[in-house]
Amino acid sequence: MANQKKIGLYFGTFNPIHIGHLVIANHMANYTDLDEVWFVVSPHNPFKNKKNLLDDYARLELVYRAVEDYDSLRVTDIEFGLPQPSYTINTLVHLSEKYPDHHFSLIMGGDNLTAFHKWKNYEAILENHHLYVYPRLANTTSQLDHHEKVNLVGAPIMQISSSFIRNAVKENKDVRAMLPSKVWEYIDEMNYYKK
Repeated sequence: MANQKKIGLYFGTFNPIHIGHLVIANHMANYTDLDEVWFVVSPHNPFKNKKNLLDDYARLELVYRAVEDYDSLRVTDIEFGLPQPSYTINTLVHLSEKYPDHHFSLIMGGDNLTAFHKWKNYEAILENHHLYVYPRLANTTSQLDHHEKVNLVGAPIMQISSSFIRNAVKENKDVRAMLPSKVWEYIDEMNYYKK
């Protein structure tokens, strides 16, 4: 494991990706021992409402445009080809087999850590992978806070949400300051979230 590249996986629908996502990912890439952060764009969950969710490849394109100028940030569509619904454990197994020279860790908010014991095969995830946890505004604590595989990272607390941005675009508000410029330009050009 000493020579393996350390990759932090940041899962989400990124509908759309915004500067809050980038601030957290960039912080993880610069202020932890992670070599790179990969945005894992999650496909549409068939059990969830798709009303406000852009097409999988449209969201992938937005993330690609957001990270293309960052040396340590990447995007992957690995879950697009996996069975649905996608479970994190399956994605981790698949990535570890595909990239044996990489060691994968998870990046998540503190709110996710409190429910982590409900995840499928969470013990196996903790046994084989580290968790990098960023704070949320609601000060949550978890029984896993002091686990040897859990790294609590003092990343900036971001109060921006994708749902806020979608609603603001629909209401014709100016949200350019909350989005990477290339993301805003593409959303505007494609008329995403306007209806």
